[in-house]
Amino acid sequence: MHWIQSTKNEKVKRWKKLLTKKGRERSGQFLVEGEHLVEEAHQAGVISELIVSKRYRGKLEQIASQYDTYEISREVEKVISDTETPQGIFAVCRQFSVQKEANGKRFLLIDAVQDPGNIGTMIRTADAAGIDLVILGEGCADLYNPKVLRAAQGSHFHIPVQTGNLIEWIERFHQKQIPVYGTAFNGAVPMKDVQTGGPFALIVGNEGKGVDQKLLSRTTKNLYIPIYGKCESLNVAVATGILMYYLRGGAEEYA
Repeated sequence: MHWIQSTKNEKVKRWKKLLTKKGRERSGQFLVEGEHLVEEAHQAGVISELIVSKRYRGKLEQIASQYDTYEISREVEKVISDTETPQGIFAVCRQFSVQKEANGKRFLLIDAVQDPGNIGTMIRTADAAGIDLVILGEGCADLYNPKVLRAAQGSHFHIPVQTGNLIEWIERFHQKQIPVYGTAFNGAVPMKDVQTGGPFALIVGNEGKGVDQKLLSRTTKNLYIPIYGKCESLNVAVATGILMYYLRGGAEEYA
């Protein structure tokens, strides 16, 4: 156990940089905060360093003994935390490897969704729905953004999630004869019009603009969710959950 008190310590400066996208990209690492996420990262075997405040001393001895562990002062804790009330435990983690093959049956492609809470919620819901790979395209909130990590509640460590070129991925799915479904209002069919239960790739898009037309023009079919009330549209994360569950099993599975 190493003790770090000063916010000017070189390690503290390095950890603080992990709160920025540039810092994460340069280092190939990211920072998680909170006991639940640290335990999930430990189970996934991606932790490089463990960082704890005094109040966490002894609580995670089994985990702490396996890593370079640093006990930090209250001042350091505030500097490296992304929350108003720091949770007192952090882990520096290695970023995930990139998958380049369409391995699996069910895929979620996310196009230019900017809200970190939406991204994290979609990753968490994809985990629950048994999705095999989530791919974030250009314009999305950063995969390792602290708000994304918190909203996903550890699902980053359960299923493959990565960034990638969505057009290239669509071509891979076509080559494997996996249907690709976009989401749109115009030129789309109700979701009940497609066969469910088989392989699929689902593309969802930006909160305001939806899925880019360049992607929609390459899909097998574009879908919409019928709205029976008076609202104009659904939140993208909610719509994504409905479609993933419907496509993977159809309504009969949940009857």
